[in-house]
Amino acid sequence: MTAQNGKDLLIKIDMTGNGFFETAAGLRASRISFNAESVDVTSLESQGGWRELLGGAGVKSAAISGSGVFKDAATDERARQIFFDGETPDFQVIIPDFGTIEGAFQVTSIEYAGSHNGEATYEMSLASAGQLTFTAAV
Repeated sequence: MTAQNGKDLLIKIDMTGNGFFETAAGLRASRISFNAESVDVTSLESQGGWRELLGGAGVKSAAISGSGVFKDAATDERARQIFFDGETPDFQVIIPDFGTIEGAFQVTSIEYAGSHNGEATYEMSLASAGQLTFTAAV
């Protein structure tokens, strides 16, 4: 994979619950991380005293975060509503020349900030709420 523009890593929100995705407005920075808990099955019989892990076990999760400028667009309103209603709609993360991650996420935090001589900004964090799918870029 060659170098990519960071602005091409997109977070999209299902606006209607029917698969109509729109890019979250105003984001300047976005991030997705994947985690897999390990299950330690080390015993006195483990060879050389090395830790042993049980493959395929443990909980998998993903976290999305982003920050940007407040635009009061439809996606800003949708994110706020998702948070206050406790919904877990589908989101998409487009990773350029890699693929698309899609699945249910819960908005776990939204922060707004601003100074008297600057723009209003926001930060948003999401946690996976079910199985995610990956579709490779063509």
